[in-house]
Amino acid sequence: MLKYITSLFAILICSGSFAQNTETLTANDTLPTMQTFPLRVGIDLSKPIRMALENDYQGFEIAADFRLTEKFYIATEFGNEKKTVDETQLNFTTEGSFVKLGFDFNAYENWFGMQNAIIVGMRYGYSTHKQTLNSYKIYQTNQHTEGESILTQEPGTEFSSLNGHWIEVIAGIKVETFDNVYMGFTVRLNRLLTTKEPGNFQNLFIPGFNKVTTDNNVGAGFNYTISYSIPIYKKAKRKKAKKDEE
Repeated sequence: MLKYITSLFAILICSGSFAQNTETLTANDTLPTMQTFPLRVGIDLSKPIRMALENDYQGFEIAADFRLTEKFYIATEFGNEKKTVDETQLNFTTEGSFVKLGFDFNAYENWFGMQNAIIVGMRYGYSTHKQTLNSYKIYQTNQHTEGESILTQEPGTEFSSLNGHWIEVIAGIKVETFDNVYMGFTVRLNRLLTTKEPGNFQNLFIPGFNKVTTDNNVGAGFNYTISYSIPIYKKAKRKKAKKDEE
């Protein structure tokens, strides 16, 4: 019996010494943590859904972001759109490409190792496109007769080398649903800066910008993305361990 008590006492002494050494290490040393800096690349799912619902629309968009710091990401979207607009006085088709470049700020405090996001950000957007005027009716008063006459421009008129420049303010979320697979949703408010328009006509639809409100050059849009995270490199961050004051 005395033998077992002696053995237990020896184990307790060893355990106490190990705990003391661990406390000293925790109090005086720094602990390394690894931060991952990934590249996320994906597609906008809203455009294929829109293609299935609208016969007069075609488009695709690729979205990507790269982590620069703990909170900031550089982000881009680029793609192509083709849209036919049929209104009372006109019918036209716009086709072209666009690119957006900007940043995202992650306002969400993640647990260690996670990279979910509640984001706010900005983009600068640019498009290059063409418009085909399928039909264009101008209502104009005829001075020689009562009422109005209708002047119709020739169908098939094409205007090329058009462009648009705008800024976007965005807000949204990104959530890791599976390992390295993220789903995201953003809403966007756009403000057109400058645009090259066809003569006697307007850029009423700009690829990447969506439909323009002619009164104040404001537009709105959204995207719904699925993306895959590719770790580019990892960086060690030395964090001072907190000393146990008790």
